[in-house]
Amino acid sequence: MDGICTLANDRVFDQLIALLNSIEAIYGQKMPVCIYPYDDNTTQIAAEIARRPQVQLYDHQESIQQWDEFVCSVWDIHPTAQAHWQKISQEKYHRVGTHRRYCAFDGPFDRFVYMDADTLLMSPLDAVFDQLNHYDWVVYDFQYKDLSHVYNLNSAKLTELFTQEQLQTEVFCSGFYAAKKGLFNAQNQKIILDKLRQGEAEVLYDMAPDQTILNYMVMRLGISNYNFALNLPNNEKTGCCVTSPHFKARDNILYDQGKRLTYIHYIGLSSSLFRRICAGENLEFPYRDLFLHYRYLHEPNKRPQFTTKPKVIENYPSLGKRILRKLGLTV
Repeated sequence: MDGICTLANDRVFDQLIALLNSIEAIYGQKMPVCIYPYDDNTTQIAAEIARRPQVQLYDHQESIQQWDEFVCSVWDIHPTAQAHWQKISQEKYHRVGTHRRYCAFDGPFDRFVYMDADTLLMSPLDAVFDQLNHYDWVVYDFQYKDLSHVYNLNSAKLTELFTQEQLQTEVFCSGFYAAKKGLFNAQNQKIILDKLRQGEAEVLYDMAPDQTILNYMVMRLGISNYNFALNLPNNEKTGCCVTSPHFKARDNILYDQGKRLTYIHYIGLSSSLFRRICAGENLEFPYRDLFLHYRYLHEPNKRPQFTTKPKVIENYPSLGKRILRKLGLTV
């Protein structure tokens, strides 16, 4: 069975609802969705999905515990991560809940597309699932233009493990990918931990913990992978990121130079921004009306109505420019 999955807790409730509604807008209730819990803070989510028969909240505690233990083992091996994190937050592990998206490899779907909660689906995913007939890992992003948010570029071991070609073509963003159940089974997890213990852990980038581990596992295990951004002709590919200012909305779908996006990723925007606007605070951010359309798709009477000029978030322009420069997301 094919499905879509995401990672959430009640802190990202508004974004999750927008994502679920964007999926429904394309598939109705035919596309099953599985939500992996970031933590135990899921009361609002559980109440909401009780009204959505195609949506489930993952509750396989053995799987959740197993992946929690695996990622803690990974970071226990890393030579500097925990010392770094404890300087920042005094926590031994950084954002450990983000790794729970890995439960999808045990989850209900034989093949799945994972989407971060701060994304919206803009197109049917037929082409993505079709590529899973030929590859085990499928992505559509431009993360390969910025390795610094995937690996520790100060590690000399990085270019011992991976060729320049691999680093320039196989790196991906963990916000959107398609894969298959069982891809990282117990045997593969053991292989990964063994390699990390042999000194390879230093290549992991500790401030994007789930992303760096996924990239390392896919690349180190030699899993076949496909990136639409690298394989589509230039006249067919689109961007996917909120930092691209030129997308045009038509009937609540975004287009890039006339080409329909697969998804839009509100990367770099805090979940608090979405909570504040849904609470009625008139804040400006890119593609705001699109988000509000999907957030209130089934309850338009609850959508905040703004009559004054929105407040521009002071740090957004610099944030957007920084992300744009880092990721090179200009398409």
